[in-house]
Amino acid sequence: DCMHPSDFQHCLLVPKVPGSSDFTLYELSPCPHFSPNGFVLVPYQHPRLGAAKVQYYQIISEHPWRGPEQPFQTSPPPISLRAKTSHQEYLHQVLALKKEIQQGNIYEINYCIRFVSEPVEADAIDLFLKLNKKAKAPYTSLFKSQQGYIVCASPELFLKKEGDVLLSKPIKGTIRRGKNMEEDEQLRSTLYHSEKERTEHVMAVDVARNDLSQLATKGSVLVDELYAIESFETVHQMVSTVRCNLMGRPSFERVLSTTFPMASMTGAPKRSAMDLIQAHENFERREYSGAMGRIDKNGDYELAVIIRSIFYDGIRKELSFAVGGAITYLSDPEEEYRECLLKAETMLQVLNATIVL
Repeated sequence: DCMHPSDFQHCLLVPKVPGSSDFTLYELSPCPHFSPNGFVLVPYQHPRLGAAKVQYYQIISEHPWRGPEQPFQTSPPPISLRAKTSHQEYLHQVLALKKEIQQGNIYEINYCIRFVSEPVEADAIDLFLKLNKKAKAPYTSLFKSQQGYIVCASPELFLKKEGDVLLSKPIKGTIRRGKNMEEDEQLRSTLYHSEKERTEHVMAVDVARNDLSQLATKGSVLVDELYAIESFETVHQMVSTVRCNLMGRPSFERVLSTTFPMASMTGAPKRSAMDLIQAHENFERREYSGAMGRIDKNGDYELAVIIRSIFYDGIRKELSFAVGGAITYLSDPEEEYRECLLKAETMLQVLNATIVL
């Protein structure tokens, strides 16, 4: 079986184990509605603009696929990415958002910035192989739709449905990995005990709890883990697990309309934060901070948040990615900017790119 992602108009490529060279290649066919044994892509959208424009696909074939053991024997030519938001403009916007918090309009907001290339020829599959090796993230995947690619190394679970149980794992709180075991453990401890990071984190957890409560049987919303620290290749993250037992059998569309977009990628209160995202961000998020994932044969599903992802438009020859973080009353604008650049590091290395500020 020698099928390759380039053989298909629409496909999904997923490593069997994060970071491995063994993949499953799914051939996809667009379909009009939620379908067992399928795939779903949900671009970010403010609910005030209507229901999310969900893209549904049926899995029509499945193939083993093996990538090269060393996908990066030669480095791609260096490229430059233009910051759509300058350093100074970022600081200005964060101060403006802190003012909104001080006035009581919101408690927290996820503010993001985007980086874009000039037209460039890129091999999205090669980029995916490199990102998979480097990030080893739990929700690594390549989605191809005609000449558009999402090269995803997301660490974050948006929703997982198993039978009548629905769970979400919001991430808020990031710190770099240490250069040795002692420093690494110290950084983990710093993140775990940080008042600022806990303040950001618990607000995202509360929004997730509120979202799930609208679908849950009475008293079934639980926080299984709070302030857990999970370690990835380049960063430690603060992660909590929120779950509930579903009341009745809500449709996928109802679950989505109640919970989407993800609490960690919006803010609190969610609607007010999304109004301010629209006013202060200078790009359309589209797929970034949306969700995507597999639907199994029973109709259960597992959707990841689309973050730590590279986007390639094969028609416009444009590479881009976005990063962001939670802004609260405790946020220091310079520290928030440094956190954005930390989240960008792996993608910049994979792209062999530098940022032009």
